[in-house]
Amino acid sequence: MKVALISAQASPLALGGPGTGGQHTHVAALAEALGRLGHEVRVYTRRDRPDVDNVVPYAEGVTVEQVSAGPAEPMPVDDLLPLMGDFGRALAARWGDNGHGETPDVVHAHFWLSGLAALTATAGHRLPVIETYHGLGAVKRRHLKDRDTSPEPRVGLERTLGTLVDRVVAQCEDEVTELGRMGIRRADTVIIPSGVDGERFTPAGQAADRPGPGLRRILSVGPLVERKGFADLVEALRRVPGAELVIVGGPDPARLDRDPEARRLMELADRCGVGDRVRLIGAVPLDELPGWYRSADVLGCAPWYEPFGLTPLEAMSCGVPVVAYEVGGIAESVIDNVTGVLVPPRDTYALAGALRGLLGDEVRRMSYASAAIDRVRSRYTWERAAVDLLRVYTAVTGGGAQSDDTGEDAEEDDEALTEVSG
Repeated sequence: MKVALISAQASPLALGGPGTGGQHTHVAALAEALGRLGHEVRVYTRRDRPDVDNVVPYAEGVTVEQVSAGPAEPMPVDDLLPLMGDFGRALAARWGDNGHGETPDVVHAHFWLSGLAALTATAGHRLPVIETYHGLGAVKRRHLKDRDTSPEPRVGLERTLGTLVDRVVAQCEDEVTELGRMGIRRADTVIIPSGVDGERFTPAGQAADRPGPGLRRILSVGPLVERKGFADLVEALRRVPGAELVIVGGPDPARLDRDPEARRLMELADRCGVGDRVRLIGAVPLDELPGWYRSADVLGCAPWYEPFGLTPLEAMSCGVPVVAYEVGGIAESVIDNVTGVLVPPRDTYALAGALRGLLGDEVRRMSYASAAIDRVRSRYTWERAAVDLLRVYTAVTGGGAQSDDTGEDAEEDDEALTEVSG
């Protein structure tokens, strides 16, 4: 099967660099898993560097193609909406009558912007389209309120997108509930959670430098943005004596002192009296990340909201129990009092109590670590995700895709989406 993965703003080629996150990992790992199963996968992403080839062989059966849409330079994701029309039309040209064999059997879009591009690209071909949102605008707006920088039309466009594609792939039951509130039918939605690379993230292997004598390590991983809740972990640390908080992620280490969120976190740590127990590492190469997990006694995960959450799975795969807010997909991947501890979101007192309790009980911590490894290996592998997705792909290509005569209403909706996205 020929599979097109559209990831306009998250290229596998950038994986492991500053600013990369869960979607980069998801798309890259999914493409590799599908390629290993013998399928021909092409990942389409927006060109944001002029010095990289248009087509880059990436892994067995996997090619990354960069599509010119807007300037060949990095841009904030919230500025990309006007470029998605050009992105989609460029794909349509590749997949037309002169497509030279590039026309896919199925198109799987990742993030709402990629979904708009996919509908533009397939308007004249009626190829089946799958959508994975990787986060919903309505949820983001609910939590961030006036600090949400998403384009104003996002929520409405996501709703329309979900009614036009052939299937929506959700990553947890919480997301299905949110989609239902948007008016997207449960029958058109399937849950397929992300996986974790069990060969990279293992309990055995080299660990990063350990904390000094008498200190336990709380690790947290992710981009340095406010909604990831690192500030909540800093506040909780006041009530967890004998522990340090290490945060991996964000900009290049050389630029940490110029990063606004990094400065805010360290200023907060000083005000809380824990400045000497908080370390910001910055972005690390992908190959070094497992070592940081192995160096930790527990993973602290305190996002305000989380569509799925890969870092708890990566930690669990390395044999590290998780203390986390009970939000989104984390509430399903972490089993409370089995592989970690879940606490109410934004409750720093409960967060501190859970961290203090687990760090102070080595027998329980080791029991959770063992159960965490077993849960990841049995439930959260990329091979399983790829096999489940192939069932969806087969269903939509075997008769589930829309035909050319789906009706004027659908064509008008396609045109409206194209107009908004440029």
